[in-house]
Amino acid sequence: MEMESAGHEKAGLCRRWWTCLKALPEELTAKVTEATSKIKKIGKDDPRRVIHSLKVGIALTLVSLFYYSRTLYKGFGDSAMWAVMTVVVVLEFSVGATLGKGLNRGLATFLAGALGVGAYHLASLSGGVGEPILLGFFVFLQAAASTFARFFPGIKARYDYGCLIFILTFCFVSVSGFRDREILELAHKRMSTILIGGATCVVISIVVFPVWAGEDLHNLVAFNLEKIGNYLEGFGDEYFGTSEDEDCKEDKSFLQGYISVLNSKSTEENLANFARWEPGHGRFRFRHPWKQYLKIGTLTRQCAYRIEALNGYLNSGIQAPTEIRRKIKDICTTMSLESGMALKELALSIRKMTRPSAADPHIERSETAAKTLKTLLKSGIWEDTDFLEVIKVATVASLLIDITNCTQKIAESVHELASIVQFKSVDPTVSPEKSQSSKVKLGAKVDCPQVSITVREPSPSSKENGNSQALTPVPRVVVL
Repeated sequence: MEMESAGHEKAGLCRRWWTCLKALPEELTAKVTEATSKIKKIGKDDPRRVIHSLKVGIALTLVSLFYYSRTLYKGFGDSAMWAVMTVVVVLEFSVGATLGKGLNRGLATFLAGALGVGAYHLASLSGGVGEPILLGFFVFLQAAASTFARFFPGIKARYDYGCLIFILTFCFVSVSGFRDREILELAHKRMSTILIGGATCVVISIVVFPVWAGEDLHNLVAFNLEKIGNYLEGFGDEYFGTSEDEDCKEDKSFLQGYISVLNSKSTEENLANFARWEPGHGRFRFRHPWKQYLKIGTLTRQCAYRIEALNGYLNSGIQAPTEIRRKIKDICTTMSLESGMALKELALSIRKMTRPSAADPHIERSETAAKTLKTLLKSGIWEDTDFLEVIKVATVASLLIDITNCTQKIAESVHELASIVQFKSVDPTVSPEKSQSSKVKLGAKVDCPQVSITVREPSPSSKENGNSQALTPVPRVVVL
């Protein structure tokens, strides 16, 4: 019995191994297919990622010539590796990020190298016993001071990488000079190779398909406004719509667009920080007011936070009765629609860098609707209604009023940006379709009913009697 059970176990184990071996090719094929689809998706989402990868490869190949070429290697020696390290850490996705890191690394290396050489010579004057003590004190002093400086917000935002390189280079130069007496030659080689690597990164980043952080920030702010506008345009029909409208299956992805706006703060701040390093390019001059874009982005997120609260009532399982919602349906739909159209016009204005005059009529109409809604809410239209049923609808109305106020603030910020940058003015024009639909063609037959209008005229008898008060109705038919 024991031998039979052992044989069965061996047979079962062999079958399991055989099953795994048979399934192995299919699993490998599935994983390769999944990895390939992910690679294609990343490349299609932003083709600039593929170009950036090629740019990094080109830069590393160029600086590697310091090792491949004997002439260059004799001139720099093992310090040529610093050029390769510089390319790896400096070359970033955008021009602004590359320039920021390159300038930070170059300036920090130069200052730290000069101070390191000075610290070494100063310490060497104290003799063999005092030299290591003074070098240790200098290393401690500059490391503590540089690390503390990194806590300042302004330095943290723009020069944090430079502080790290400053600490590293100072320690390398001053400490290695204690054993290597050719400290000037050492500092010169490292400084030269770092500058060569940084210059290679900057040239390739600007010349070969440049990616501008300022342009990305410009488009991101406009795109976020457009997402909020799309949500508000469709909110009225979604919340106040009938049951037939709710049952129809349509693409409602626009109701989720605001979520990405909520998480855009860090991206906007990083892009603005990188954009400050960039030179003038395209439509953006040097020292472009990038902080104004951050202000618009902050106001847009405030609007998105209110939309997130509004979306909670839209997806709530328990809705207020239709009779209660119908009382404010028209006004709330007008507020939501006009605010959404205003935000989309503002987004189009930013994207094309034109003055946002087309958004002003929508903002005026939304403000008028908000005032009307406030008056309606104070008039006591729900006196005979259950208070618990009114709370949800009143909260939605209050959120829409807040969103209207946010839209007005966003418009003011966009107008301020337009005046600073001097956006071009666009004369208001009417499209041919609108002009044809708004005009009534001559000779066209218009079906309208005959309207009987009674006109009171004084009768002849009343004129003879001098009674001007007696009027006899004389019917006339006027075709409108």
